[in-house]
Amino acid sequence: MPPRSPEKLSVLNKLGECWSMDFMSDSNHHQRRFRIFNVIDDFNRIALDIDIAVSLAAGRITRYLDKLTKYHGYLLKIQNS
Repeated sequence: MPPRSPEKLSVLNKLGECWSMDFMSDSNHHQRRFRIFNVIDDFNRIALDIDIAVSLAAGRITRYLDKLTKYHGYLLKIQNS
């Protein structure tokens, strides 16, 4: 087993220091699958925005994150939830 070196949890001091993002998927009652992309500010655990679509391509995610930074400002770190 490879050695593990976990990062220490940092204490956040203000909004916009670190965001968490994650993909989810589900289906409607017609079995049509869709994807959900969530972005949360780790300081106050409030969802900044949620994007829902049948397909979430890389270009769409990039434009989505650009839109969020224009509204909320640039951050120091993004982590995967």
